[in-house]
Amino acid sequence: MRMITFFLIGLTVHVVFFLSIFDIYFTSPLVHGMTPQSTPLAPPASRLVLIVADGLRADSLFTLLPNSSSRTPFLRTVIEEAGTWGVSHTRVPTESRPGHVALIAGFYEDVSAVAKGWKENPVEFDSVFNESRSTWCWGSPDILPMFAKGATGDHVHTHTYPAEEEDFASTDASRLDTWVFTQVKSFFQAAKTNSTLKATLLEDKNIFFLHLLGIDTNGHAHRPMSQEYLDNIALVDTGVAEVVSLMEDFFGHDGRTAYVFTSDHGMTNWGSHGAGHPSETLTPLVVWGAGVNKAQRVTEAQPYEDGYLKDWNLEHIRRADVNQADIAPLMASLLGLPIPVNSVGVMPLLYLNNSDQFKAESMYTNAIQVLEQFKMKMIQKKETTLPFLFTPFQLLTESKQAEFTHRARILIQLEKYNDAISLCQSLISLSLEGLVYYHTYDRFFLGCSVVLGFIGWTSYVILVILRTHASLIRHPNLAKQNPNQNLARFCVAVAVVITLFLLIQRSPITYYIYCLLPVPVWYSALKESGALSDLIRSAPSLPLWKCLGYFVLVAFGIELLVVSFFHRSMLTVGLAFLSLWPLLSGLFGKAKLRSLSWFLGCLCLAAFPLMPVVGREPNLHLVACAGLLTLFTSACYLWSSWRRTPLHTSDRRQFFSQMIHVAVCLYVPSLTHSSLQQKQGLPLLNQIISWSTLASSTFVPLLSSTRLFHRLLSIFLSLTSTYLLLSTGSEALFPPVLSWLMFVWINIEQEALLAQGDSRRQELSTIDFSANIDITKIRQLKLDDIRRSYFFVFFIITAFFGTGNIASINSFDPASIYCFLTVFNPFIMGGLMMWKVIIPFIIVMCTFETIQVATQLSSRSLFLIVLVISDVMALHFFFLVQDYGSWLDIGTSISHYVIVMSMTIFLMLLSVVTHVLTSKRLILWNRSKMHFP
Repeated sequence: MRMITFFLIGLTVHVVFFLSIFDIYFTSPLVHGMTPQSTPLAPPASRLVLIVADGLRADSLFTLLPNSSSRTPFLRTVIEEAGTWGVSHTRVPTESRPGHVALIAGFYEDVSAVAKGWKENPVEFDSVFNESRSTWCWGSPDILPMFAKGATGDHVHTHTYPAEEEDFASTDASRLDTWVFTQVKSFFQAAKTNSTLKATLLEDKNIFFLHLLGIDTNGHAHRPMSQEYLDNIALVDTGVAEVVSLMEDFFGHDGRTAYVFTSDHGMTNWGSHGAGHPSETLTPLVVWGAGVNKAQRVTEAQPYEDGYLKDWNLEHIRRADVNQADIAPLMASLLGLPIPVNSVGVMPLLYLNNSDQFKAESMYTNAIQVLEQFKMKMIQKKETTLPFLFTPFQLLTESKQAEFTHRARILIQLEKYNDAISLCQSLISLSLEGLVYYHTYDRFFLGCSVVLGFIGWTSYVILVILRTHASLIRHPNLAKQNPNQNLARFCVAVAVVITLFLLIQRSPITYYIYCLLPVPVWYSALKESGALSDLIRSAPSLPLWKCLGYFVLVAFGIELLVVSFFHRSMLTVGLAFLSLWPLLSGLFGKAKLRSLSWFLGCLCLAAFPLMPVVGREPNLHLVACAGLLTLFTSACYLWSSWRRTPLHTSDRRQFFSQMIHVAVCLYVPSLTHSSLQQKQGLPLLNQIISWSTLASSTFVPLLSSTRLFHRLLSIFLSLTSTYLLLSTGSEALFPPVLSWLMFVWINIEQEALLAQGDSRRQELSTIDFSANIDITKIRQLKLDDIRRSYFFVFFIITAFFGTGNIASINSFDPASIYCFLTVFNPFIMGGLMMWKVIIPFIIVMCTFETIQVATQLSSRSLFLIVLVISDVMALHFFFLVQDYGSWLDIGTSISHYVIVMSMTIFLMLLSVVTHVLTSKRLILWNRSKMHFP
């Protein structure tokens, strides 16, 4: 099989494996076709005001000042006298859209929304706003439109400010909240003279939604402990007090308005959110007004052991914690609206101030609403499963459903309200458990298909390596043998059976891909099984103990890499072991200086995984040090190169210009952050320099000579310039240290070839990336090439996790992109952060390309070994996903699986890009002036 064909097939297979995890674990939880359910009794409120302070932490609101006063006097008074309070527990991902969906629609976000930047609806859903008579919203253009688009009709009215206002470099981000309060005041002022609008406002079942983004923006820009963040909280408290007073006056103090104040998510001390730290998942909830219990004094200890009650000095006021999705049915009950049909929230009865009958009816409505989802999910799964294969959820069969609902209805009629509530809560719990059961019904089946395909593909690659790249004793008639016709017929028969089975079950099209893929993969693997015979035949001539030793070491090394995904410090352990390689292999005695450089390089790089990835204070002095280190190492190389072979004028001119560019880039972050601290915004010149540096970083190296170290130096200078602009502290030192170790690796591999007695070893200074490869000099694989491939995978993982954790958004400081933009844009910001991660990746890729050229080994040979190692790691994580029970642990393992698969796909794609980056040269001036080495 030709390399390009193998590449395309491998890429397709890995893309399928990559996408499978989303189909298996990230399918939409939503079902449609349910009947809306509402409480039959009269509601206590005619209107509801929902106020969401985006990014507000629970402790920031509830904690008193040192003088025992509160920075939010109005809300503190409500907590102590007029309403009910508690902590709303959010779920990962702690982002604005998922938080608002949980609050207003009552379910935990359809994860496919991440592909649309948490802005658009991948699947339309019901919400409290949709069920209302009319809803008026004021706030961010990122949040409000999705609820208007998901509503039936045109009764959800949105008022947003321009997206450009969401600027982290703003002189005062609290103006976003001031804008909302001002708009609300203007709205009600206009309603006094507009009879049509006033009549609409006086109707029942209306909702007013105030989305306040200032706190979140100030938290990102200045961090939650800053004075800007805390002052913004005080401003929100004042604004809420004014809005409440305004509305009470407008509606004549009729006592029919309910108020809900909460937050969509919190924020870490370092100004980020998205993961599961308590500072992100604990948000405040304060509810007061019509139908809501007033503050209740308690003397006994409350059932919360987190210590927050004492810290907040609220031990004497009853606390009622909820899950974030519980707020949606609460709002629906207060207004008498149908509970959103996709809601999985449970009515928090401690907030309701109404009769026991109303509470029982509300809980019964909640139970029927959740049960309706369970029924629809069960019907859907039953219709797509053969009757004799369908296994119903035994705890809630159709007879048990009828029994539950009948008993609950009878208990309400007999006025045994507490018993009815308890029964309904049990029904809700079982329905939610059943929803998960049917939602994950096909996971085991699909997981087995993917694992079977994985094992088949890995087996095929290993057999290809043995057949085409290893020096084995071949069977004399092997080349003349034809493919086994019986095997082909058997595989076709299996494929037909699988297709018919899926067709009868009316399975989605993706199921066909996952279930049929193992068939051709295993067919290919079994066709190559002759390589096993060659291996057995060659066994007597192989160094079996050495092979076994390599196998054990690589297996141990793969386990170490897997553990490092959970504990970054294991990379430090791995680097410590790697530093001893010259000593253990005997290279130390033959190349002491290079071995010592390798030892020191490994130890210096080993320090980075021990550094914290989150909570680091910006230190632009370290960014400047990284720039100076880059300039120093480059100058040293150019000086040593000048002594050996003078550089051509064009190359010398380019290197000097790139070094000047690095000098400019090490100064730009300091200038930018100084300007932002003085609240003068992002300087236009800095922005132009940053974007032009980013745009030129990939093609500038193509202007340099294709001599090995000349091209590598140009790539290093170009990528480091961009990395400096994306750095805020110690991580800026990572590329120079990594590049130093990569430089030593290239040199020490030459010594390894010499130690093995390879007579075809080339001098590194004479190697040219663009030179035609002499096929006759390409050698077969050796055991030492397994070590080279493992080193490459290890350094790739180190490049990913050396300064951060790509599996957690909290690893990235939003301030790292301030040289490029300060206006909130998730796609551009995410792209810049990804490029920052990829830069060390490219450095390692280019090094590996160099080693392939220097060791005269086919790129396909080493690439196949790398493919096997990465696939074994991915399969390991796939099994871990099956073992974990916690949704958080499953999410962690899934993210690690996605990283490994992404890394493998990147390896395939970037191998081509790296080859172009190292071996090609742009011709931008007269050929007669070009220097061809």
